Amino acid sequence: MQPTLRTCLLAEVLGTAILLIFGTGAAVVDAQTHALGHGGVAAAFGLVVFIIIQSLGETSGAHVNPAVTLAFWAMGRFEGRRVLPYVGAQLAGAALGSLLVKLIAGPGSDLGATLPAHGPWQALGIETFLTFWLMLVIFRVTSGSKEVGMLAGLAISSTVALEALVAGPLTGASMNPARSLAPALLSGIWTDWWVYIVGPVAGALLAVAVDKWLQSREVVRKVAV
Repeated sequence: MQPTLRTCLLAEVLGTAILLIFGTGAAVVDAQTHALGHGGVAAAFGLVVFIIIQSLGETSGAHVNPAVTLAFWAMGRFEGRRVLPYVGAQLAGAALGSLLVKLIAGPGSDLGATLPAHGPWQALGIETFLTFWLMLVIFRVTSGSKEVGMLAGLAISSTVALEALVAGPLTGASMNPARSLAPALLSGIWTDWWVYIVGPVAGALLAVAVDKWLQSREVVRKVAV
């Protein structure tokens, strides 16, 4: 039996809140204690994404990211009437998660805000590429014979952790408008906020185009054989 839209939206609210609580929460804890280090924060993001996929994936798809929802719709794998409700649920969940993180944060904390290290245009390019690769991985491991549950979740969460590890110091490695907008809203730090909407959306839509091209090449190869 397919979950109702209400059930899916509740799962998206919960999943996105958990992403912010443990992901940005790790960044806040490290800023206060220096106990986790950059690698620990990157690992926290990867681990929480894996857990969200495994626990909520069968209910809502565990998008927890407006860019992911838009990309699935553009690929024809998600109903258009569900896009805005999903995005609204993700933004609400992110705000809730960031609010709970604020309860443990010290005065003046940025709540894990994503900020460009070397200017908005470099950050835009990085966020576009990071989201492109993440979304392409998602497409490639959640279709056809490669849709293998736990291994798909592991591939996706490993990609998140790897990208956060490498690019976190440069942009915060957001790849997710909801993840960036919630800390900005609660901390009041809006520096170059548009980068974290435009970059992820552009990257996700680029992944749609590339995956469609790859699929067409696979069909041509099969026909040739």
